[in-house]
Amino acid sequence: MRNFNKTDTVTGKNIYLRAATGADAAFVFDMRSNEAKSRYLNKIEGTVADQQAWLEKSYADPGQFYFVISSIADEPLGLVRLYDQQGDSFCWGSWLIKPGAPSMTAIESALLVYQYALAQGFTKSHFDVRIGNDSVIHFHQKFGAVETGRTDKDIFFSIDGDDIRKSMQKFRKFLPAAAA
Repeated sequence: MRNFNKTDTVTGKNIYLRAATGADAAFVFDMRSNEAKSRYLNKIEGTVADQQAWLEKSYADPGQFYFVISSIADEPLGLVRLYDQQGDSFCWGSWLIKPGAPSMTAIESALLVYQYALAQGFTKSHFDVRIGNDSVIHFHQKFGAVETGRTDKDIFFSIDGDDIRKSMQKFRKFLPAAAA
């Protein structure tokens, strides 16, 4: 299993990804409690203090990386998590973008997730999307993700390194020149 360095930041053109810490508990709790935004995620329970404890535990776990998606001006815009390492494949999810965030936030954050994971030595990704979350399903399919299975509530996908790199090239205008 690869250990994620929680001091890493991934800087994009308009946003960057940084480690979520206990200090982000109120933002994470608000995002995860927003019914409209989190309806396709597992429900959270408890309080901001409970979220802070979970974030501190997550931060200490070298096998996962929970990012705050931030504007270059340090405004929190969303969340995304890398976890469930399986050989050279990583899972990513818990992906939420704040209402009113700039329109490029979703695509740029996805590209930065893939850029970071490839730099960490991963060669592919696996993830699941809740049935009914059509916009996210189509988003991943545009990147080249293929369906690998289903349950009554989730669709499972994978994407290989070639398709990740093709997507990074296809959507390079959303990345800094050096990363494209």
